[in-house]
Amino acid sequence: MQISLDICAKGCIINISNPTLHFEECSAKNKRRYTKMAVNKENIKKVVLAYSGGLDTSIIIPWLKENYNNCEVIAVSADVGQGTELDGLEEKAKKTGASKLYIEDLKEEFIQDYIYPTVQADAIYEGKYLLGTSFARPIIAKRIAEIAIAEGADAICHGCTGKGNDQVRFELAIKAFAPDMAIIAPWREWSIKSRDEEIDYAEAHNIPLKITRETNYSKDKNIWHLSHEGLDLEDPANEPQYNKDGFLELGVSPEKAPDKATYVTIHFEKGIPTAVDGKKMNGVELVSTLNKLGGENGIGLVDLVENRLVGMKSRGVYETPGGTILYRAHEALETLCLDKETARIKSYLSIKFADIVYNGQWFSPLREAMSAFVTETQKTVTGDVKLKLYKGNVINAGVTSPYTLYDEEVATFDEDHVYNQADAGGFINIFGLPTHVKAKLDQKRGK
Repeated sequence: MQISLDICAKGCIINISNPTLHFEECSAKNKRRYTKMAVNKENIKKVVLAYSGGLDTSIIIPWLKENYNNCEVIAVSADVGQGTELDGLEEKAKKTGASKLYIEDLKEEFIQDYIYPTVQADAIYEGKYLLGTSFARPIIAKRIAEIAIAEGADAICHGCTGKGNDQVRFELAIKAFAPDMAIIAPWREWSIKSRDEEIDYAEAHNIPLKITRETNYSKDKNIWHLSHEGLDLEDPANEPQYNKDGFLELGVSPEKAPDKATYVTIHFEKGIPTAVDGKKMNGVELVSTLNKLGGENGIGLVDLVENRLVGMKSRGVYETPGGTILYRAHEALETLCLDKETARIKSYLSIKFADIVYNGQWFSPLREAMSAFVTETQKTVTGDVKLKLYKGNVINAGVTSPYTLYDEEVATFDEDHVYNQADAGGFINIFGLPTHVKAKLDQKRGK
């Protein structure tokens, strides 16, 4: 199947067979004709599907077989800490038409190579979102691309909505590791328009679901966080039902947290957390431990109306108990170990770093360059941070580091012998010279 297209002088694409697809009035001068090969469904014999077992991917398997020449579907589930969500997944995938299911344990790699570098960068999207879904997609898509190549697949399929960010995150990663692989995105093809219609399709095809129409929140869970979207949360005027049984999964609301503080001490080596309360831990153990402590104390609840990459606003409620603790601890340690100018520049760049992660550009030269800068800043970010957890609050309770830049003898309000306070006068005169000169000249001008 071939589609003949034109490109006008302004760069707008025109479908010759359907000119209505050219949405912008422009000159037809200097048009350049070319032919683009569309995905030929007859050539699609084997598809690798990013499979979670949720609503979207559950119905995609039979949909692929119905719409893509009864192709073989190989399902791939990446274990990034979903827990029990993976139970019974192989049986379900095969029952709905998949030939096989890969379950790839990526948890430790996810933490060490994606989460920790982002924490080191202090990257937080729009001041609140700790990027739980955002940095999980690149590692998942990377592994799916590797399996698709190994399996000799003709295409990779994902269940991301055409309204969301994840379609970009998945496809940019696929392009980085399998640039010639065809990509199938059912939400951009099929006639299904809502999650209710998805449920209708599932019921018509006897596909078992773990959700009902009443509990049909769109959720994403991994070892770092849990997100909630949809239903009553689509109206920003509605308060999240934190105290409703079953709404929160990683912890409790601050109201239900113990009326007693919990103390925790986290040790960092070069910006990487390595121990909790003196016990060395790998990434999975450490994040899991902090998730438990944070969840029990109502830590890490965020209600955010965020700006999606595709241009619309979206309301989400996030649970990130352990991540909230780690960000706070790392920030506290950096106040001790980084000089002012480095800290300032790093804080500016952290905004861009968060945008890069959120936008799915993990495998980009800019992210790699920024990570190199961050790694350099972390050489002295070693030490212990003690925190107090109490009813949703994370409170600093003491910081120590062998590389501290804090000198009590210089900073003290008591008598000291290392700082001559009279020196401040000359400094103020120099620092304030522009202000002084402007004021004098304004006087002369009668202002």
